Amino acid sequence: MGQTKTREQRIIRASWNSIIGNALLSVTKIVAGFISGSIALVADGVDSASDIITSLITLITARIITKPPDLKYPYGYEKADTVASKLLAFIIFFAGAQLAITTVHGLIQGDRSEVPSLLAVIVVIISIVGKQLLARYLNKVGKKSDSEMLKANARNMQGDVVISSSVLLGLVFTHVFQMPVLDSITALAVSAWIMFVAIRIIIQSSQNLMDRIDDPAIYKSITEAVSQVPEAHNPHRIRARKIAHFFVIDLDIEVDGSLSLDKAHTITHEVENKIKALIPNIYDVLVHVEPLGDDGSNEVYGVSEKDL
Repeated sequence: MGQTKTREQRIIRASWNSIIGNALLSVTKIVAGFISGSIALVADGVDSASDIITSLITLITARIITKPPDLKYPYGYEKADTVASKLLAFIIFFAGAQLAITTVHGLIQGDRSEVPSLLAVIVVIISIVGKQLLARYLNKVGKKSDSEMLKANARNMQGDVVISSSVLLGLVFTHVFQMPVLDSITALAVSAWIMFVAIRIIIQSSQNLMDRIDDPAIYKSITEAVSQVPEAHNPHRIRARKIAHFFVIDLDIEVDGSLSLDKAHTITHEVENKIKALIPNIYDVLVHVEPLGDDGSNEVYGVSEKDL
């Protein structure tokens, strides 16, 4: 419980820092965008404003994930982290789509006639530095807390660095060639990148909800743990899934059928302890015992030692 509480505090602190940082950058870019006449900079500022919403969601979710398990959610609320990542992605995608629609409308109407002032260039450079620092900070805390939503937010911030760099490049070309339309084209490219980042987060969060395991090497660690218990044999039907940063592991093992129930029970505890010693962040280990030589040909789920 103490570890979960510390994790919650890290996520809350990181979320507040992200809210404050993005609020400052967003207001600065939007105001400077209007003053300088840069649509691309305003678009970049709107993107930063959407980051405030995503950080507020992580702040709320941080409090949800620490709720204890109950009858409705016997595994607890940790997966709210992954659900929040998907919600963040939809918000990011909507912001990008809205920017694209606005920019295309402006290009069709042909309402750009002035080259943005150099103020836009200065503000974009400040934005690049600020976003890079925020991205590194959120990624560091996300990895330390193993929080999918913080890591998703960090990827979004890293994408913002690319966005701001594109805006800077577009502004430079706009000034070099004296073509205001280049600023609008840059804004359109920015919106496309925002939607791409959102789709990537949606795919990642969907894989997590479908219990995808990023590193199948965990199964080798499980079979290695079982091999350290001499009386446990043939680990099979092994399944691992994640609840936020924790692993739930199910597996079958075979033991001598003539052993007493007490002895078989002791063996399963030894297997559990070995797995917990080899693999960090274990939520639970469920071991099903079968007699040695049992026919498992009809078992279609999970991974067997022969599959590795």
